[in-house]
Formats: sequence, structure tokens, C-alpha cells
Amino acid sequence: MPTILTSVQGSTKAVTFKLAPANERVNLACCGIGNQGGGIIEAFHRTGLCNVVALCDVDMGARHTAKIMEMFPEAKRFQDFREMFDKMGNQIDAVTAGVPDHSHFPIAITAMKSGKHIFSEKPLGRTFYENELLIKAAKKYPKVATQMGNQGHSEGNYFQFKAFVDAGIIRDVTAITAHMNSSRRWHGWDPNIKNFPLAEPIPSTLDWDKWLTMGQYRDYNKDYVNGQWRCWYDFGMGALGDWGAHLIDTAHEFLDLGLPYEVNPLKLEGHNPFFFPMASTLLFRFPARGKMPACDITWYDGVDNLPPIPEGFGVAGLDPDIPPPTTGTLEAKLNPGKIIYSKTLTFKGGSHGSTLSIIPEAKAKEMASMLPEVPRSPSNHYKNFLLACKGEEKTRSPFEISGPLSQVFSLGVMAQKLNMKIEFDRKKKKITNSKSAQDLLVGPPPRKGWEQYYKI
Repeated sequence: MPTILTSVQGSTKAVTFKLAPANERVNLACCGIGNQGGGIIEAFHRTGLCNVVALCDVDMGARHTAKIMEMFPEAKRFQDFREMFDKMGNQIDAVTAGVPDHSHFPIAITAMKSGKHIFSEKPLGRTFYENELLIKAAKKYPKVATQMGNQGHSEGNYFQFKAFVDAGIIRDVTAITAHMNSSRRWHGWDPNIKNFPLAEPIPSTLDWDKWLTMGQYRDYNKDYVNGQWRCWYDFGMGALGDWGAHLIDTAHEFLDLGLPYEVNPLKLEGHNPFFFPMASTLLFRFPARGKMPACDITWYDGVDNLPPIPEGFGVAGLDPDIPPPTTGTLEAKLNPGKIIYSKTLTFKGGSHGSTLSIIPEAKAKEMASMLPEVPRSPSNHYKNFLLACKGEEKTRSPFEISGPLSQVFSLGVMAQKLNMKIEFDRKKKKITNSKSAQDLLVGPPPRKGWEQYYKI
């Protein structure tokens, strides 16, 4: 059986897995092969259900891409995903997009138009409008399997949350806090910045023009690439876009939250128009839905920006089930997670696949015999996608579910950038209290040569 060497928190271990027969494997083309993109490729490879037939990266040959290139020496290599589709379209079944947030959209939309299944990292699109187009494309191309990369949506929290809602254990939820207070890449930067960083020499391996894709032109600077893109409104979605998909995804789906009617920035410490605040508290307000009451979600990020902790919360230590960031260890004063308040019960939970606990402990013991059996996941997030490509399962985070969730994040980021409350018409999908905010729903026009990606 094949063996793969994989790095886990600084150590390397061998993982042996069973490889499916050749005619049962999905031919996979991978866009973004370093850092998180590389981790995605390794995870798909370990399922034994795919052939990695193409590798695409705008920085092909850089140090962070070397490992994946060595693992798959026979895969065709490209620096432009458009060329990859043109030359290998008939040899590809599915595509991964493990690239910066601002480049998810053109890869995903091209895959769908080409009839290729698509696995895109979270959040789907950087703007509200990009997510809207991806949702529409998913309806237009129903035979294309789509999956967003919030891995916990195929693990314990997903199945437990669904079972608890179906059994009436989670009901009448009126408030949720979601919190992620680990230090971020931009912490320590000067929030009084007046301009974008100065131009630096472009590395010889990097095609900077293709890295920018549709985005407005910026001169190259090392603080834009290799994860630093997450810091900037131009390219990333900050802590909310990074961790929100791991914290509020199940509540958003199974409580049928949809889109908020208001997003209010309660606290923005170190606000500036270029990169994200040092700390943010955002209030998302959702109306009553059917028999479910109105619900508020309050988001907290920032090292010392902690949510109120209810009595009986218990141990606040880090959950070993939460994977660390690709940049190293997770150091936070409170386990990234959520607190869910219903009219009768309070739950606490971690991130990703971490399951919920009823608090305080005495109440959990009282409820123990009433809790439903939670089914085990038949497949992890990557295997689930590949099986969906083969028509054997349905994806658990398809674009019709993960797209509206990503739109929630885009509205939150707009409130951060503008430092203002956003009032939103859920039916018309319009911002009613600010023209500048309404313009940001779509964002600036794409650079010349990229306009066609916005036509479904």
C-alpha cells in the first residue's frame, strides 16, 4: 500500500493508506500547492480515491511548493489555472482551490462552467456578489459536486448538532457568541498606516500578475503573500473569514439563519481602511424564522477581547481536536469556540468538529438520558467530496449551504472596513442605509481581462 510522509506540528510521520483501483479514482487538478493548499492535496491523497494529475501555483518552484511537487512528479505543472483548464480539461474530473481568498471565485466558477467538481477553501468568495454568483452557478450546474473546506462539517459537531436539533434538544436559540482570540498576523502592525506597503522586488519564481487575479493592482510586497494576504481587506477576510466557517457553520445551517438584517460593529480596536482591526466585536442580528425566535450572533476576535463566560462554563483550556493554524501552534486565552443560549439550555463548544456540551455540568448529567444517539460520520470532508464526485454521497458543505454562510462573513467584513452599522434587506439582498456599503456588495470592477468570470 502507498505510504505518504506527512508533517504534524513539527514532526514527520508515515501514513499508509489503501489505494482504490485506477478506474475508481477521481482525476484531481489542484490549484494552490503550498501551505494550506498543500495540506488539502495530502488529505485528498490519503483517501486513496484520487489521482493528482495537475498542479497549479503562481509561485511554482518556491520553497513552500517543493514538497507537493516531489510527491507528484508525474502531475502536469502550470502557473495559470486558465492554461490548465485549456490543456487538460478532458483529463480532469475535479478541482481544488487552496489559494488566497480573493482568488477562490475565478477558479471555482471556471470549474463549474467546465463541468468539473470543485472543492474550494473557505470562505467561498471574497465579496457578497461573488458568493451570490457561486450559489446561482451551483443551481445552474446541478451535476457538479461542490464543497467548501470547513472540515468540521463532516465531523462530530455536524452530526451532533443535527441530531440535537431533530430531537428538540437544541431549540429556541436566541443568542450565540463565537470567539477566536489567538494572535493574528497583523497584530503589532501600526493601525495608523496611511498607505499600502512600498514595492519590493518580485521573487523570480512568482508570477505576481496572476497572483492578483481579478483584484486591483498593488505593487508586490512580501506582506501580501504566503498567508499575509489574510490581513488585508483587498485580499482576505480576516479572522472572521478564517475561523467563522469553523465556529458558526452548524448553527447557521441547522437553525436556518440565512442572512442577517443588521450587522453592528460594537468594537473595532485599531480600525484603519487597509487591514483588519486588532480586536473586533460584531453583532449579527437574524429575525425569527418560522417557529424559531430571533437570534443574535456576537463575534469576538482579538487577544484580550473575550466574550462573557456564563456560570458553570467549566474548563476553558484548548481543545486537542482543533487543528492548529498552518503557521504553527494555537495560543489563545480561551479555546476558540461558541456558546449557544436557548430559552431552556446553554451549550458550549469548540471549533471544527468539536462537539457541544450542555452547561453547567449538573444540567448535563440531568439531560444525559434524554440525548439522542449521534450517528458517526461515514466519511471525512475530503472523502465525502470525492464520493460525491462519483455519485455515491452528497457533499455536506455544498455551495447552496456554504455560500450564504460566506455572505454572512462578507457583510461582517464590510462592517469592519467601513466601521459602521449595516442594515440589510434580506429579501432584496440590498443594504438600505449606505450607498458606499451597497457598492461594496459587488466590490470594485475586475481588472481588464477578468470580466468574463462574472457572467453565469
